[in-house]
Amino acid sequence: MEKEKEGNDDYYLELSSDPIRFESVSCLTNVFFDDSKQQVFAVRSGGVTGVLVKGPNQNIIFRMEDKGPVISIKFSPDMNILAIQRTNTSVEFMNFSPSHEPDGIEYSQSCKGRTATILGFVWTHGNEILFVTDQGVELFQVNPEKRTTKTLKSSNLVINWFVFCPKSYLVLLSTGTVGNLMQALHVTPGNIQKFTKFEMEPSTTKPGKLAVSERDVALAVLYGTPCIIVLRHQPGANRSVGTAFVYVYTIHKMLTIKKSHILKLDASGRFAINVVDNLIIVHHQASKTSMIFDIMLPGVSDGTVIHHTSVASAKSIKPYNLVVPGATLSDELLQPCQLYSPNWVVFQPNIVIDVKLGCLWYIELRLEVLIKLIKDKVLLVEFLMQRSNAKQILIQVLQQFMTELPISLMDIPAIFDKINPVYRNYLEKEIQNQIGTPLQNNTKNGSTTTENYKYKLKIEQSDMYSIILPKFPENTIEPKMIVWVLLEYIRSLTEHGIPVEHYLHELVITTLVHRKAYYQLHQLLQYHVVADSKHLACLLLSLENLYPAAHQLALDMLKRLGNAHEEIIEVLLSKGHILAALRYVRSVGMIDQVSARKFLEAAKASNDATLFHSVFKFFEQRNLRLRNTTAFTRGEHCQPYVQHFKYLFQGTDNGCNSDTNSNVTTISS
Repeated sequence: MEKEKEGNDDYYLELSSDPIRFESVSCLTNVFFDDSKQQVFAVRSGGVTGVLVKGPNQNIIFRMEDKGPVISIKFSPDMNILAIQRTNTSVEFMNFSPSHEPDGIEYSQSCKGRTATILGFVWTHGNEILFVTDQGVELFQVNPEKRTTKTLKSSNLVINWFVFCPKSYLVLLSTGTVGNLMQALHVTPGNIQKFTKFEMEPSTTKPGKLAVSERDVALAVLYGTPCIIVLRHQPGANRSVGTAFVYVYTIHKMLTIKKSHILKLDASGRFAINVVDNLIIVHHQASKTSMIFDIMLPGVSDGTVIHHTSVASAKSIKPYNLVVPGATLSDELLQPCQLYSPNWVVFQPNIVIDVKLGCLWYIELRLEVLIKLIKDKVLLVEFLMQRSNAKQILIQVLQQFMTELPISLMDIPAIFDKINPVYRNYLEKEIQNQIGTPLQNNTKNGSTTTENYKYKLKIEQSDMYSIILPKFPENTIEPKMIVWVLLEYIRSLTEHGIPVEHYLHELVITTLVHRKAYYQLHQLLQYHVVADSKHLACLLLSLENLYPAAHQLALDMLKRLGNAHEEIIEVLLSKGHILAALRYVRSVGMIDQVSARKFLEAAKASNDATLFHSVFKFFEQRNLRLRNTTAFTRGEHCQPYVQHFKYLFQGTDNGCNSDTNSNVTTISS
């Protein structure tokens, strides 16, 4: 197990804690690396004394006959065929059993061109293999059962070098005598598709050298788009001044190639490139530091390409100590590893190999450190939204912003406007999956649905409500500031066409009441800043003891909704405003629908005989109008109230009836 050196911890890159260990290069052992399967081959004495294969999920040992020095060695994708190149004109194949045992019988395929030299080969789809020679490319299908090969496709072209991307199956070929003319190929099952040739700007080179070197080119997939990443020095410039750049060419829909981004390095010398979590990492050997670039972040456009600077200042990879055996079996020593060593070889996407130490590491991000180095809060949020598995860190950052008010106040609207387009896109996809209908596009710019949010983290309203917004520090922030933040979030949701959940409006109300900001509460409701809803009206009713005016505000809100008649009646009855409830029933034309029992029960509970008489006579008149009788039907369950009426008014004179009739007249008017 490897251990890391502790110290000043401001490193945002580190080597993986458990590297793949292999036998280092020696006079008896040659080491090869297959970047497609990320496997290291240690070939001892040409394979006679053993071949050790180590990878993320493999640890294989086998022997093979020594038929000459090995130039390259790679397994097929299913690990059933081993390809071995020992000459410049052919590749041998050997079948392997499911237990990774070779059958010992070799068969071969020579390149088609008689004078051609194989520059390299790559396994592509299934048992298909691509030869790249100095005179063209040749695609073969290998049949392990018959131990034969079949030509599928070939193309003639003078080639200087090539780079292959196993993730996109893209091959970039350097052609021409100068070496800056590029031919890209897309390898599909059984076929090769050509792109239009394009030129790269020549770099500062020595006479007789190619304008673009293989070591300065990397192929990657950034945010789902295949890209060509090229290190460049401006022609004729003095390298000591710091004139190096990285050009990024994006490949759109496997049809067109366009230079889209330029990364400014502000340094000169030897560089190496890795890709980690859609970020371009540029290692600088002279300063022993690395820079980090995100092409999805906004840069400076010149109308053709977007120029980017490093997301954070250049930092070294975190120091690393390797555990090595001591003098005895029980002893362990910590050996400091030389970072940015001349023995390092960098492979895509995020692999570093030290051939002398015999270690393969993966470059990893340390986001918890990086967030301290990005001072721009809006940029930091956007950066974290584009990192995989970083939602918890993003939430912690947003929580921290809530505790830093009013320092972060000016950034809050822009942060919400970064979060909510992604959230809307997620909701739109959910609706499309369920019913096939997108949200109505009523956003402020009408373009959010066309943007690519696939690689961005979403922060939902439930996250904001339950985790982030409650993090306001108690008694240190003015209520109006807190409410402003809440309303800014609601504003952003609305502008991006996202229906606001009722609990956010409730949070605004409870925040104001909790901090006794009743005047602000009244203003927000009076001017309808907070959307009307039954949930909110019920909340206001529950706050009446703290703020008496909340009762009338709730009633006004229910009336504005126009579909809350039952709720208004219940509220009036619960407060004992029975005559007012009857007047409301009359005003909305619900006399024939309301339950007589509900009103009679409330009138009886009031212990006001006159009120009970008025309500009872009101419903008797309704019965007479509807059914030509004053009697209640059995289904109305009003018999107990009929008995109560008889108990109260048996044998009373007409004077009482006269008074109560005047009340009923008032109700009905």
